[in-house]
Amino acid sequence: MNRVTLSGILLTAFTIAGCGNGAKSSNNDQSQAATEVVKTDSASKKIVLFFGDSLTAGYGLDDPADAFPGVIGKRVDSLKLPYKVINAGLSGETTAGGNGRINWLLKQKIDVFVLELGANDGLRGIPVTETAKNLQSIVDKVKAKYPDAKLVLLGMQVPPNMGADYSNKFKSVFPTLAAKNKMELVPFLLKDVAGIPSLNQGDGIHPTAQGAKIVADNVWAVLKDDLK
Repeated sequence: MNRVTLSGILLTAFTIAGCGNGAKSSNNDQSQAATEVVKTDSASKKIVLFFGDSLTAGYGLDDPADAFPGVIGKRVDSLKLPYKVINAGLSGETTAGGNGRINWLLKQKIDVFVLELGANDGLRGIPVTETAKNLQSIVDKVKAKYPDAKLVLLGMQVPPNMGADYSNKFKSVFPTLAAKNKMELVPFLLKDVAGIPSLNQGDGIHPTAQGAKIVADNVWAVLKDDLK
């Protein structure tokens, strides 16, 4: 991979969740929608909860169902697996924000928890120790409420212009957290999508519907084993 492409990938990873703040939905609306779906299917299906920012929420797509959690949900349905996918993404979310709203979502049973947060922290230059602390707190809350839930962490990166020390420490947060908590890890969520214009929207940041399918493939490669 050449230097220009790599820089594009890292820059996209750094900025992706920061856009879309203006379209940010209320926490209650997001949570209420998730709860309504859960109630409908909880008697017959297990719940896979995707918890993240604009990447998860599907910012900029004509149909939010085309975001990667929706693509995975369709695949789950087509395979007739006994799971229901819930998208609890919120554009502009930071790890601190996620830590503040996770308890509301834990009112409903969760069987598989997929965590996608951190890019906005990198965008704002939040200390890596704070990002790690918030992510750990989210995981702790899920484990305390549902100790048998399977956990998946989606890794992100920041660009080198943040400084090599910050970039390396940020990148290492995800494998370190995954190992500590025995979580499955997707090393880089935007692999094969970030920095490729044809797979991203006009802002050059958020994946198109086609890009989201590739992101879904990245996640599915790890998640599928937890749905057996």
